[in-house]
Amino acid sequence: MKAFRALVFIFIAAGRVAAVRAADLNVFAAASLSDALKDIAQAYEASAGDKLRFNLGASSTLAIQIKQGAPADIFFSADEAKMDDLARAGLVLADTRRSLLSNTLVIVVNADRGAAIAAPADLAKPSIGRLALAEPQTVPAGIYAKAYLQKAGLWKKVIDKTVPTENVRACLAAVESGNVDAGIVYKTDALISKKVKIAYEIGVAQGPKISYPLAVMKESRNIDAARRFAAYLASADARAVFTRYGFLPAP
Repeated sequence: MKAFRALVFIFIAAGRVAAVRAADLNVFAAASLSDALKDIAQAYEASAGDKLRFNLGASSTLAIQIKQGAPADIFFSADEAKMDDLARAGLVLADTRRSLLSNTLVIVVNADRGAAIAAPADLAKPSIGRLALAEPQTVPAGIYAKAYLQKAGLWKKVIDKTVPTENVRACLAAVESGNVDAGIVYKTDALISKKVKIAYEIGVAQGPKISYPLAVMKESRNIDAARRFAAYLASADARAVFTRYGFLPAP
């Protein structure tokens, strides 16, 4: 009987330890990471016991939310500038910051009735009346697209036909719906959609340097758990998922 009671006590104690260790983590991440992170979350939650809650959107919007006090444990940005902004505000645990991924840009058109585009210069032709970009002043995907168009000498030729969107997924949706003639998105976004086709892929050498930094937030209420998940995102298992979705290693 004593042995049975001791065994019951051990199980109860183990359950309490597991409950203490489990944490709810708020992960603020760029919209372009949505599908890969949801896949990663399934495996991580099953093994770690923690619950991951994602706030997915434009990195610029997420950074503003964090600065205004939103309870973020981890920030996974689509560019270094937004992370730099939070670091200057003293909100980032510096030793947890790392550049984790990269990406490339592509020009996409509607899969069924898309315009004929053989080269980026075709974006300036009259056949392209509306060109969707993520908001080019604040959203990383739009900033990268604008930088590329400027480098290619096309920005002034297309600026009047650009349609800014809330984030890169909204840009993709605009092309899918046929509301615009073309759009510039990350290759990873184009690969998940059957409603668009890649008309032109902008090579790494021709495009801007794209970097996705990750960091734990200093105000996290679950710093140890956040550190563990941040480390997992850099692991070989997570890297395999990111690669499957078309992401590249950090530049």
